[in-house]
Amino acid sequence: MNIKQWLADTLKTSISELYSNNEPLTLSIQETNKEFEGDFTLVCFPLTKLSRKKPFETAQEIGEFIKQKESNIENFNVVNGFLNISLTFEFWVNYFLTFTPNVTNTDNSKIHVMVEYSSPNTNKPLHLGHIRNNLLGASVAKVMSAAGYHVTKVNLVNDRGIHICKSMLAWQKAGKNETPASTGIKGDHLVGNYYVAFDKLLKAEANPLIEAALVKDYSKFNAEAVLKISAIVDRIELAKDDEKKEAALGELKMLINNQTPIMNEAQEMLRKWENGDTEVVNLWKTMNGWVYAGFEETYKKMGVTFDRFYYESNTYVLGKNIVEEGLNKGVLFKKDDNSVWIDLTADGLDQKLLLRGDGTSVYMTQDIGTAVLRNEELHCSKYVYVVGNEQDYHFKVLSLILQKLGYDWAKGIYHLSYGMVDLPTGKMKSREGTVVDADDLMELVVEEAKKKSEELGKNEDFTEAEKAVLYEQVGMAALKYFILKVDPKKRMIFNPSESIDINGNTGPFIQYAHTRIKSLIKKADGKVPQTFESSTLPNETTHRSLVRLLSQNQDIIEEAAKEYSPALVANHTYELAKSFNQFYHDFPILQEEDKNLAAFRLQLIEKIGATLRYNMDLLGIELPERM
Repeated sequence: MNIKQWLADTLKTSISELYSNNEPLTLSIQETNKEFEGDFTLVCFPLTKLSRKKPFETAQEIGEFIKQKESNIENFNVVNGFLNISLTFEFWVNYFLTFTPNVTNTDNSKIHVMVEYSSPNTNKPLHLGHIRNNLLGASVAKVMSAAGYHVTKVNLVNDRGIHICKSMLAWQKAGKNETPASTGIKGDHLVGNYYVAFDKLLKAEANPLIEAALVKDYSKFNAEAVLKISAIVDRIELAKDDEKKEAALGELKMLINNQTPIMNEAQEMLRKWENGDTEVVNLWKTMNGWVYAGFEETYKKMGVTFDRFYYESNTYVLGKNIVEEGLNKGVLFKKDDNSVWIDLTADGLDQKLLLRGDGTSVYMTQDIGTAVLRNEELHCSKYVYVVGNEQDYHFKVLSLILQKLGYDWAKGIYHLSYGMVDLPTGKMKSREGTVVDADDLMELVVEEAKKKSEELGKNEDFTEAEKAVLYEQVGMAALKYFILKVDPKKRMIFNPSESIDINGNTGPFIQYAHTRIKSLIKKADGKVPQTFESSTLPNETTHRSLVRLLSQNQDIIEEAAKEYSPALVANHTYELAKSFNQFYHDFPILQEEDKNLAAFRLQLIEKIGATLRYNMDLLGIELPERM
């Protein structure tokens, strides 16, 4: 039973009767603020139109009416126009007897939602940003499923494009036929090494040209390039502030990079790939295969899965065909260089490139094709894309372009935009030196868990195998919880040592509370009765508060699903673990002389333990039996 919904229905019936109202009512009901007495609060200001009285008088009148009418209402009090309602202890105990954390809202079962997350490039390993992306996407999918939605988890793999060709070309030039098997290097890391190697080769060719351009030596550029380069150099010289100078310098570097022989080779490789050149396609398949094997290891350690994989190599052609159709319909237009664009200036945006002049596609082309294909296969009501906030503009444009092309379902596209993740030092040990590899970070938190466990010295009786499992569970709980407890929209700093703390709002704190519960249940076996008689229980405030906290769980999950925010579940779970710890400190179970009361308390902590397990599973976190 959803208590808030039951109370809302009860109040609607009573208010309609009290004020002879036949119109539908919308009530605002919330949990009572902790500084006031009560379980739920009805906001009475909007109801003064019915009562024709002041807010305080309206609240008082409704309170007196429902207390007489409904036996489950124990008491009420009024603060201004807020009616604070207390339910009877008997009501809470009866609710407790039927409580289970895994109650879903069947009203949502017909709503099909796609959640896309991960979306890696096959030219490098997953990194710190991917950790938040994957953990957030996987948890959102679980939370929405728990709220009753039909969820399909998908991964769009960015397996084609110029960035992929860069790794392939560098391997051809410097790889000496090495493989993951011959080097012992994880496949995604090996390919990532060659992406870095390409950048070094590019700089070796581009830097002398950039230096020459800055002193106006244009002897190594063709006439067309000279016109563009000299104009930018003039802007650099005339720039009156550092920001404009840096922007122009960045433009110059990009232009000259594209003039280098190695970049021309990469572009030629991309054209060959799109034309189905056998040698290029075979190398692409081989190196992507190395990366997929590496990704699979990382996903397994991270604990994330997918229902479907989509590959841009399969969808970009469909995107190009859709663009051609849009061109024929007059929705899109072609420029003199044969590139295809859409004009969104009337919508307050800009012109957007959809096909380059040489016929090769861009990211937007691929996303259009992928979106259309998925709608044909899945027919979802909502398409949730879990992507960093630097892509806010991209998804706004994607939805708008699809609608202009005649796809009305594109109104259901939702960009779950999340903030970036930093480390306290800005960066940590990394194979690439510029980003934090996901594998490195997961290895670090597990090592931190081992160090902390050994410092506490509470697992001497564990076997080495049991210790290894425990360190993995605690380390990954620390990482996952620390990231998921933060509102997705916020930028955050992940502190490995802080995340592993057994005190405070951390994953290990909740894990430890759970192991305490398991230990108590084990010790109570045979000493505390399995059942209790509710009529003789004392009306104790803390017991009532814990049951009330449990009763909020499903509402929290439904709200988290609507807001796409596992942080709501995480922080509620922490409150539950914290409340249990205080309860454990204040109220005995094994030492309680009243066996009926001890039995109730034992069942209470059992249901708290079950709720901790259920909620933490929604966050992808395992709870050890002991630690």
